[in-house]
Amino acid sequence: MIYDIRLVLTHFYAQSADVGRHRLRVVPIDIPECQSVISWSLTGDPTPSERRDSLDFFGNTASFIAHDIQHNAMQIEMKARVERKPHMPAADLSPAVRDLQQDICRVSDLKPASPHHFLGSSPRIQPSAEVTDYARGVTKSAGTTKSAAWQMCEALHHDLLFDDRATTVDTPLEVAFAQKRGVCQDFAHIMIAGLRGIGIPTRYVSGYLRTQPPEGQARLEGADAMHAWVSVWCGGNLGWVELDPTNGIEVNTDHIVVGYGRDYTDVSPIKGMLRSTGQASVSQAVDVISIETI
Repeated sequence: MIYDIRLVLTHFYAQSADVGRHRLRVVPIDIPECQSVISWSLTGDPTPSERRDSLDFFGNTASFIAHDIQHNAMQIEMKARVERKPHMPAADLSPAVRDLQQDICRVSDLKPASPHHFLGSSPRIQPSAEVTDYARGVTKSAGTTKSAAWQMCEALHHDLLFDDRATTVDTPLEVAFAQKRGVCQDFAHIMIAGLRGIGIPTRYVSGYLRTQPPEGQARLEGADAMHAWVSVWCGGNLGWVELDPTNGIEVNTDHIVVGYGRDYTDVSPIKGMLRSTGQASVSQAVDVISIETI
C-alpha cells in the first residue's frame, strides 16, 4: 500500500514571538521489509532561519528548526509518500512470560531495538502497582508472551473509553487509568506500564493512521490523526510485535510509523521553546490517502 501523507501543525501566539527553537519528529522512517519512505519534505511559515535534519538514538528523523524574526504564528507542513508492506502474522513462538527473562538475558547488545531499553522506568512511565495488578489479572490465562500482550490489548480496548476531552498531553497515565478514559497516548502508556510491570519489554510507537469514512460519506480533509500504539518484545524467536490498544487490533498496513521510543517524550511531534507571553493555541490536521484511490 502506498500513501501520500500530509501533516499541518499550526501554532498561534497571543503575543508575537521573536525567538523560537523547535525539535520535530513527524517524518515517517524506513523499516526493512515493512515500510519505505519514497520521498518527503518539511516546510515552515515563517521560513526557518536555520534547519538541521538528523537521526536520533532510536533511528527516528529529528528536524531542528529556528526562528529569529518576529512572528505571530508558526505553521509546519510535512509531506511524504510512503510504501507500507503487508504484515504476515507469524506463528507464535514466544516463550511464556515467566520464561521471557531468559531470552532478555541472552541479548547482550544495547542497540536501539534492544529490549533492555524498554523494560524499566522512563520519563512518563513509572512503576504503577494498580496498572501492574490489572495487567497481571487480564493476562493470567496467557500461555505465551504474545498472547499476554494481546490479552492486555483487548482488555484495554474493552475497559477504557476513547474520549479526546478527558485528558491532555500532560495527563499522568495513572489518572487516565483511574478514570478509564483517554486518547491513544493514554492507551499506549497504560499498556506499556502494565506489560513492563510483569516483565515484558514494550516500546511506544508514534505514527499516522489511515481512517475510513462511514459508508456512503465523502472523506474529510484533515480527518486522519497522528496516532500512538505499542511494540512488544516477544522473545528472541518472534521479536517485536505491534498492537493498537485504542482500536483493539494488531498493526498492519493502515499504520505508518514515525518513530519508536520509551514513551511519548522520545517521539513527541514537536517540542522546544520560544520567547513570547500569553497562551498559545495549537491545531493539527493530517491526511493519509492511498494513492491507488486517487
